[in-house]
Amino acid sequence: MAEKKTTTKAAAKTAETKAPAKKACAKKACATKTDAKAAPAKKAAKAVVYVNAENAGFRAGDVYQVLAAKNEALTIAEIAKAAKVTAEDVLLGLGWLLKEGKVAATEDNKIVLA
Repeated sequence: MAEKKTTTKAAAKTAETKAPAKKACAKKACATKTDAKAAPAKKAAKAVVYVNAENAGFRAGDVYQVLAAKNEALTIAEIAKAAKVTAEDVLLGLGWLLKEGKVAATEDNKIVLA
């Protein structure tokens, strides 16, 4: 019986030594995962594009005005920067303008007035 108590005490000490280390690591990992999940959620909320006829028309106007002012072929990023809108908004407006035949795409993935 004396041997069993010694083994039990040794196992208990080993378990106590390992348990706090696991809890500390688990807390750090949880904090890191929570922070990583929270950051993309905030970014995703900013990139919401409301798709309706009015918004698409306004975005088309923004894109058209930038292309007319620059009078050269521009990339989507350049149009977005000049119009001060997101790339998603530019794509929404480009869809409208492409359907109407107002713009055309060049071979090097730039957009130009048709």
